[in-house]
Amino acid sequence: MKLITTTALALVSGLMAVPAAAQYESSAPRQTAPAPVPQQPAQAQPKITPSSKAIKAIIDLQAAVNKNDYASVPAKVAAAQAVASTKEDKYLIGQLQLKAALAAKDNAGMAAAIDQIGSSGYLDATKTGELYTSLGSTLYNNKQYAQAAAAYQKALTVDPRNTEAPGLLGEALLVQGQKAEAVTAFQRAVQIQAVSGKKPDEALIKRALSVAYEAQSPVALELGRQWIAAYPGPESWHNAIAIYRNMSHPDVEGTLDLLRLMQAAGALNTASDYALFARASAEQSNFNEAQAVLDAGIAAKLVNPADPQFRDIVSGLKSKAKATPADLAVATKTAANGNALLRIGDRYYAMGDYAKAVEAYRLAVGKPGVDEAVLNLHIGMALARSGDKAGAIAALNAVTGPRAEIAKFWLTYVNQKA
Repeated sequence: MKLITTTALALVSGLMAVPAAAQYESSAPRQTAPAPVPQQPAQAQPKITPSSKAIKAIIDLQAAVNKNDYASVPAKVAAAQAVASTKEDKYLIGQLQLKAALAAKDNAGMAAAIDQIGSSGYLDATKTGELYTSLGSTLYNNKQYAQAAAAYQKALTVDPRNTEAPGLLGEALLVQGQKAEAVTAFQRAVQIQAVSGKKPDEALIKRALSVAYEAQSPVALELGRQWIAAYPGPESWHNAIAIYRNMSHPDVEGTLDLLRLMQAAGALNTASDYALFARASAEQSNFNEAQAVLDAGIAAKLVNPADPQFRDIVSGLKSKAKATPADLAVATKTAANGNALLRIGDRYYAMGDYAKAVEAYRLAVGKPGVDEAVLNLHIGMALARSGDKAGAIAALNAVTGPRAEIAKFWLTYVNQKA
């Protein structure tokens, strides 16, 4: 009698659907239910020869399975296991168990069969991990979420480099309300893909970020920067910074530095962005910057000066004197303290004169009345905009305290530059 020659993986892959990672769609992430995706067709496998001691019992088991005589399968499995002596024997027994369990739609039987296959030592870690991943997806689609999570955990125990299981584990944990554990699983999924030498899937990063944000986990901040680093663009920059602002509630200084970064990255894309930016600049009496922001918004057709959210800003700026380079040169010589020099540097920055901005910032170093973290951050920002990558990195790495998180976003921007 001819023995089965297809692997258990082949049997499983055609019949088990896998929940796909959901899509992140906006700056306020939300969960989307996973959806099944088809598996790739299995390829033919080489013939496996059992030992002479176990061949009769395995053939008897195969005959029962092929006849759909499922009632007799447990006894025949036990008889075959009693005489199995090689990894091939144990693997074939598990394979036949799995075929019977699949036909009978017996999820517990599938789990037992895959345990048998895994313990046989016949398959390598990658293929065994794939089996447990497929099992987890069958259990997930049957709404057996705790069992699905256990199967995904087994897949990762067997093969820590499995790129599918962590994200699927995250879905199984999330649907059970285990948000913190789900965040850890999704973060692991991103990390495994990153260390495998390929760029993590954008959908996976967005899903991980979505879950972390909903859980208000600090992990969301790092995931946001990973998204920007891997997929820089207006959407990733805008949404990652929006998430940071929503979670960290920065002061006016921090808000301005983030909006300046969005401007540098080309990610100011809503009227609200421009309104917030102009108001924050005006609040620091940087009227040059506030006016420049409004002008840029009008040019981008996102700012309507007659709109209620801009009307008072536009009106207020008309009565405010705008600094000139000559004014700033005089102010630099008469600056009373470090903070005055910092603000002079900010005005040069708003004019796009980054070299002069850096000069003013550096004059403030060591002087009283200035926040050194803000000063280092602004030096790094101006150097970044001027194209001095090495200088920007050094300054931004010197930022300490709460501003360090903002500096990390700027470092992400700098590292994307040639």
